[in-house]
Amino acid sequence: MNRASPVLLGGVEAGGTKFVCVAGTSIDDVRAEARIATTTPAETLGAVVRFFGDASRAHGPLAAIGVGSFGPIDLHPSSPTFGVITTTPKAGWAGTDLVGTLGRALGVPVGIDTDVNAAALGELRHGAARGLDTVVYLTVGTGIGGGGLVNGRLLHGLVHPEMGHLRVPHDRAADPFPGVCPFHGNCLEGLASGPAMAARWGAPAETLDAGHPAWALEARYLALALQNIVCTLSPERIVLGGGVMAQPALLPRVRAELAALLNGYIQAPAVLERMDHYVVAPALGSRAGVAGALVLAAQRAGIDRAAEIAPRSASSTSSAK
Repeated sequence: MNRASPVLLGGVEAGGTKFVCVAGTSIDDVRAEARIATTTPAETLGAVVRFFGDASRAHGPLAAIGVGSFGPIDLHPSSPTFGVITTTPKAGWAGTDLVGTLGRALGVPVGIDTDVNAAALGELRHGAARGLDTVVYLTVGTGIGGGGLVNGRLLHGLVHPEMGHLRVPHDRAADPFPGVCPFHGNCLEGLASGPAMAARWGAPAETLDAGHPAWALEARYLALALQNIVCTLSPERIVLGGGVMAQPALLPRVRAELAALLNGYIQAPAVLERMDHYVVAPALGSRAGVAGALVLAAQRAGIDRAAEIAPRSASSTSSAK
């Protein structure tokens, strides 16, 4: 970003429980911030528009807005439903047009990507993945989602990554829990998300002490998923975020399980000798997503042309339909 002539940008981390909105020149220079409860699309997006209107009046006009959103989202610029949330289980939000609604209301370009891709980008630029170019960010909370950069570019393809819906081995004798995913039952999200833990154990994950058997099982499922990710994408670092990862005992367990599952096959010092630097917590904590959203906004405004940002998440977006 050009710090000699700072431009005001908007960033939105659109989550299933809250929208975090910021206005500033970067995550290091935030001029205004608000947390808005995720209720109905009309109510929530109306509050987002009011926030940015107030921020513009107080701090100057916005050049662009970047959005990292829960999904799934249509990210193909040529699609008639570009920027629209699609098959989300979030009640009332399927079919919500994020890009068009915000662009028309505020009259600025809008860049969009998934919340986890935005978090991966935030950690790449400002956090635990600086200096690397192939990174995966996995969030484990109300849902499970994964975002990635491969060779310095945000990962897209047919749609966008859906790492939370990976199939992992499910030993029904050891764990008869059927899973909670409304689409797949016992995919990774169905077995290892916060709601899955609460349903299986009869208590929220945050209330379970470090010695509870829940954490050994959780570490096993997450490590099984990471084994697939390591062998498929070969990331230089994996960042694990989200509320479930707040349990201090979990991250070391995941590292140990992953090392055992890989069993010396991946001959890389990062895996063999420095697993504590290979699978890490987000350096930005809960700020990773909104930091990445601001980078998306900078790209959409044409003031950040770094190769880390894929065209369809930035320069291909439109402010209205």
